[in-house]
Amino acid sequence: MTRPKAGDVVEVRVTFLEMLQPPTDPVPPAPAGVSVQHVVAPAVEHYRRLYDRVGHDWHWVDRQRLSDPALAELLGDPRVEVHVLQVDGQEAGFAELDRAEPGEVRLMYFGLAPGFIGRGLGRWFLAWAIGRAWSYGPKRVWLDTCTLDHARALPNYEAAGFRTYGSLVQEFTIPW
Repeated sequence: MTRPKAGDVVEVRVTFLEMLQPPTDPVPPAPAGVSVQHVVAPAVEHYRRLYDRVGHDWHWVDRQRLSDPALAELLGDPRVEVHVLQVDGQEAGFAELDRAEPGEVRLMYFGLAPGFIGRGLGRWFLAWAIGRAWSYGPKRVWLDTCTLDHARALPNYEAAGFRTYGSLVQEFTIPW
């Protein structure tokens, strides 16, 4: 299949996944040189840079559409957590957890920056993010992914224990 180009309108399947019980296996220790930093109320510029670095190839646009004040308000909400994956001191990806809905934690964004994909970091970081989400004692942890995301996104979420509970197809205009 030819990769879509800017302005193309494509059909995108969005898949909704949930986990209703925490995993039974503990989160394994971090690989050598790997850590996660909780960035409380990140600066808008920092967040936008990280969001674009991780999501650019997958056409993430939702946070780019927010004004700086609206994004700052969202990031300042204590129910929204941004966790940055660090590999040997470099920002390698991030996970954003949203606890706004009582009894639920949404894995709003999750991804790795180019150069860190395919090194086994995603599996560990996803287990870490799931563990963090369940640490709040929700009834459910959920997320969505789509066919514009990395081809391994859906299989990785399923391997981590998420189960599909719905999907939809929508049109999306490729932004770049």
